[in-house]
Amino acid sequence: METANSTNYFNSHTGTRWTSGFMSWITSTDHKRIGVMYGFTMFAFFFLAVCIGFLIKLQKFYPAASGWEIIPPEWYGSFFTLHSVIMIFLFIVPGAPAILGNFFLPLQIGAKDVAFPRVNLLSYWLYLFGAMMAVVGILLGGADTGWTFTPPYSVTTRTISLFGTEFDSVSWMLTAAFILGWGTILTGINFIITIHRMRTKGMSYFKMPLFSWSIYAASWIQVLATPVVGISLLMIVLERVMPVGFFDPNKGGDPILFQHLFWIYSHPAVYVMILPSMGLVSEIIPTNSQKPIFGYKSIAIASCSIAGVGYLIWAHHMFASGMSDIASIIFSFLTFFVAIPTAIKVFNWIATLYKASIALTPPMLFALGFVFNFSIGGLTGMFLGSLSTDIHLHDTDFIVAHFHYTMFGGAAFGIIGGIFHYFPKMFGKMYSHKLANATFALMFTGFNALFIPMFVLGFYGMPRRYHTYPDIPLFTNLQQASTIGSWILVTGVVLMFITWIHGLRKGQASTEENPWNSSTLEWQTASPPTLYNFEEDPVVTRHPYDYEAFRAEVKAGTSKGARDE
Repeated sequence: METANSTNYFNSHTGTRWTSGFMSWITSTDHKRIGVMYGFTMFAFFFLAVCIGFLIKLQKFYPAASGWEIIPPEWYGSFFTLHSVIMIFLFIVPGAPAILGNFFLPLQIGAKDVAFPRVNLLSYWLYLFGAMMAVVGILLGGADTGWTFTPPYSVTTRTISLFGTEFDSVSWMLTAAFILGWGTILTGINFIITIHRMRTKGMSYFKMPLFSWSIYAASWIQVLATPVVGISLLMIVLERVMPVGFFDPNKGGDPILFQHLFWIYSHPAVYVMILPSMGLVSEIIPTNSQKPIFGYKSIAIASCSIAGVGYLIWAHHMFASGMSDIASIIFSFLTFFVAIPTAIKVFNWIATLYKASIALTPPMLFALGFVFNFSIGGLTGMFLGSLSTDIHLHDTDFIVAHFHYTMFGGAAFGIIGGIFHYFPKMFGKMYSHKLANATFALMFTGFNALFIPMFVLGFYGMPRRYHTYPDIPLFTNLQQASTIGSWILVTGVVLMFITWIHGLRKGQASTEENPWNSSTLEWQTASPPTLYNFEEDPVVTRHPYDYEAFRAEVKAGTSKGARDE
């Protein structure tokens, strides 16, 4: 007979009066179930955004002058807005912390759950409610503000009809983003307090796994920066319904003020997107190299440094807005400066691979793909941090390519690689490695084929967010090459979902609780984990990446490992 402590999270009711079925999940306060619910919900939205992005690229296959039209011009802005809002606010920003942070942060630090389990469940409900509001507002109301909500786009009026009542679709979407922000803030507070107060015995700060460090740094950004954008969005709603002007120039407002307030949040939010994926890469690389990660403390400190400096460089998005020369020089310098802690991470990952026994598992392939793509994203960011080149490249397809190399090629590849890495621990089943390897090959090839031509298009002046382009051979050839890349990428995304669904339905039960031979604490429990994570409270006696000590523990039978070295 199973005890309450040995029951896995699939069969747990965690104190609610529903013991099975749908209600037992949406009312559960078990951090693992909440992480799984986030995962299924976010990837459903992710798939919708990918389909919309596919249509957007298909629209660019031929110029409109040729008679080619997939998306009518009056709807192109709404399609773009729906794609960007879903990808950024419903997937990339909350993705790694909400899915894998919720599931594995308590496991990595030896805790039974997060500090506030009910607040954690409330965060999910807020996310789900805000996400549905945002999608409905764009689909039915045709809001076309883009993901930045910048005036004058956000001061125009579009209506949405629900239940016989007319609503302002832009205000509806802004309110949805405000609700999503509250969920983000609560999650960040929860994680910070969990790390400060619930680490197991022996788990000092510099014995925490690097994924926990990245979640910690990102959580501080969520807590300190999100209120700024939440208040800014609320101010737009107020000026839309009241005779006050904050950002609307027709009411005496200043659109540049909104840009400052928005980017004070949104540039740190870039690091909310990327830091957790960096943490996942910092788990995958040493595991598949079977050696300690090079420069553990420097990577941990670099995570906090990136979070700190990230607050100070928001205005490099605004070099074309007419700032003073001194302000432009300062923000340009700080933009280059933030590359230092970022480069530390990349160099340390590469140093970890040096003379290592590398296993090219599916998660390792995605981690290496992350390093390649993110390096391109970071280096092209230096073009935009330079005052002269930014003026030329501003608001072109170069920006779109740079952003996607950082966010999709970086953050999304990290999230996907993290799920491939932790899949057997989360579900107790193993997916097909052949399908997973094919997924990576298609996604990596398609991604680069899609966005490399957009760098060239941007250099030659192709504006972003345009419905069409001039009917000249250079633009047509590059747009068609980019669109063909999107077909390959979407094929990879579809195969990714097939791989996961096949693994869940027909995957072999994981015979080993630590199939990758990973040395960190989350692998020292059952697969799937027990209800309260560990049969007994663990005691940490070694560094999380000390593989020599870990192998000795496996040999002595005190730790779980996949194989003897």
